[in-house]
Amino acid sequence: MTALAAADSQVRRRIRVTGVVQGVGFRPFVQRLANELGLSGQVGNDTEGVLVEVEGRLPSVRYFEARLVEEAPPLARIDGVESSDVGALGELEFRIVESRAAGLVRTFVSPDVAVCDDCLGEMFDSTDRRYRYPFINCTNCGPRFTITVRLPYDRPNTTMSGFPLCDACAAEYHDAGDRRFHAQPVACAACGPRLWFEGRSGPSGRPGYRIGGTDDALTAAQQALGRGEIVAIKGLGGYHLACDATSNSAVEELRRRKARGDKPLAVMVDHLADAQSVAAIDPAEAALLASRQRPIVLVRRRPEAPVSGLIAPGNPYIGVMLPYTPVHHLLFEPVPGSDLPAPRVLVMTSGNLSDEPICYDDDDARRRLGRLADGWLIHNRPIHVPCDDSVVRVEAGEELPIRRSRGYAPLPLRLPFESVPVLAAGGELKNTFCLATGRDAWMSQHIGDMGSVETLAAFDRSTRQFGEIYQVAARRVAADAHPGYQTRRWAEGDPGRPAELVQHHHAHIASTMAEHGVPAGDRVIGVAFDGTGYGTDGAIWGGEVLVAGYGDFDRVGHLAYVPLPGGDAAIRKPYRAALAHLWSAGIEWAPDLPPVLAASDDERAVLQRQLERNFHCVPTSSMGRLFDAVSSLLGLRQSVSFEAQAAIELEATADAHLGSARDYRFDIEGSQMDPVPVLRAMVADLRGGQEVGAMAAGFHLALARLIADMAERSRRRTRIDQVALSGGVFQNVLLVRLAREELESRDFRVITHQVVPPNDGGLALGQAAVAGYRGSGRAEAGWQS
Repeated sequence: MTALAAADSQVRRRIRVTGVVQGVGFRPFVQRLANELGLSGQVGNDTEGVLVEVEGRLPSVRYFEARLVEEAPPLARIDGVESSDVGALGELEFRIVESRAAGLVRTFVSPDVAVCDDCLGEMFDSTDRRYRYPFINCTNCGPRFTITVRLPYDRPNTTMSGFPLCDACAAEYHDAGDRRFHAQPVACAACGPRLWFEGRSGPSGRPGYRIGGTDDALTAAQQALGRGEIVAIKGLGGYHLACDATSNSAVEELRRRKARGDKPLAVMVDHLADAQSVAAIDPAEAALLASRQRPIVLVRRRPEAPVSGLIAPGNPYIGVMLPYTPVHHLLFEPVPGSDLPAPRVLVMTSGNLSDEPICYDDDDARRRLGRLADGWLIHNRPIHVPCDDSVVRVEAGEELPIRRSRGYAPLPLRLPFESVPVLAAGGELKNTFCLATGRDAWMSQHIGDMGSVETLAAFDRSTRQFGEIYQVAARRVAADAHPGYQTRRWAEGDPGRPAELVQHHHAHIASTMAEHGVPAGDRVIGVAFDGTGYGTDGAIWGGEVLVAGYGDFDRVGHLAYVPLPGGDAAIRKPYRAALAHLWSAGIEWAPDLPPVLAASDDERAVLQRQLERNFHCVPTSSMGRLFDAVSSLLGLRQSVSFEAQAAIELEATADAHLGSARDYRFDIEGSQMDPVPVLRAMVADLRGGQEVGAMAAGFHLALARLIADMAERSRRRTRIDQVALSGGVFQNVLLVRLAREELESRDFRVITHQVVPPNDGGLALGQAAVAGYRGSGRAEAGWQS
């Protein structure tokens, strides 16, 4: 056959597309592309992804295949394309066919994304039939993950199944030229979810009256907020508790009811310009704020910011986010015909008591938030999967996740090797779990701290939901090796599945490796700095240098052990950590030192006896506790009401004084990193009247040099030149920046977290990678010490 004849011949090709290709407008895109090129065939969803059969002239089919990947919809993520020739059928049109369930689940659920500009334009257009409709969405925006019950992603498999389409919406849904073509959550005021307001009545705290109608409900909510009341607002993945962020009394009352202490509260503002009046925002932070994920972004607060000082007491940073649901946007706009001013800045914090999971079921919200809220802004679109807000920082222009949840979960990460089916239970704090099989690792949304029955129930429910959605039956379970963790007990509670115990800091480093696709069999120099992790010797680790692969690790360095009296009490009272470090360093507890002044005479006497007799003292190499000790020693923070409060204030103080930083040095003795020279120099500087900020900066610079020095020692022994930084201490963007600069100046390659958090919220990925690698039978032997 001649080349010309081959080009004119009719061919039919079957194309399998996997990745995030359902609920993102992929089938309508395929149909439009096929029609544009004059091709016939069909496209449909199934549990493996999208299956396309396309028929036409060979050049047109090849052009179709190229554009299929290059021009995919903005919310799509293509992970694989497989094609094969099949017999031509002589069809004359291209159509979308019914979804079918077949084979293993290989497709992915899209995260929930912010309402798009096109939908907002319609919602505020008085001539549009969806004018002020609070659940407007299209193929490019709106709920996805939180409404998905099972795959394939079609309306009957979502919580929208209870809302039959009206004729107008059905016409859009079936019109290939419409933006809502096959948009599963599509709805309008005639057929979709509705909004109402419920208010308190009587002393019970439960809602007692109801106001229906969108504008009346919004007016009631705005009135309540204007009176300084607290309103529970149902969103995409659960409830927020909202109040006027400019009102000291409202914010104080919210803190009291929620038992929040000093932990910062996030705020929501209407526009990026409003955010810039609250905080100093650089271009990378602005891009994140306005992204379709719409996370909470931690930014530096302006001194003149129009918010209460109780939003983040003593903290130079503030968590800011922009509206991401139609309800949010409507809440920040005056209701037509009303002279009530719209809010400017609202607190938007998770709808729960501290340390409990977010409320997402309406009856549960009325019960659990009954004593917290004065009113409820509710809708009747069910939430199947609860999902809290994501939190991020920016380091060197790149995203540094603090909490990976709404907008990101459950997008999978690609493992650099084939994994057996594994369910990794994650950590005890900031819990997420990970379901992995083959090359895919699905990280869950943020679950929370596993200290309550409610959180454990939420964890158990969510693991079952993931298994149902992706139809993966994990053959083994991975968990942290800490014998006291709820997650370990949960993992060991099923005798039918073996539990793989993974050392805490090994999991941190493995998570960084997996995120960056470090090949199976390779090793890195891993620096794992955090507060608490159970060590293989029974001590509490937290200042570790590991030479690690996926299968095992060698502990080549650690912060010198310090006996910590009282265990967890030292976490709440940094002066205890400081006194322990001073005692270990042989530095007298003189009354001119801030941690000595912070403890009463009786308490100091008890602590001294404990240390001398080594009674109820836990040996620890924790870098987190050293940060607490330095913060206390410098007089910055003696007690904390939330995790890392002392370290956050130490970082902020240091960041403003890098130009005058003091010159401190750690000692390295064998495998031990000794902070004694730093502590002694600090005490001398305190007594010499040196500026506290210069001392805080000097501590950060000394730590960056220490990291590089330990990496140099490991490289000489192993010839490894790639360094992974992980653990909660590396939420400190100043330390990350200084360590990166120091390491790169010595020709190291540095990998840090950009997809999963460096804190315990990223542990599950590392656990899954370790257990999956070991389960494949390829684990290295003899690498743990």
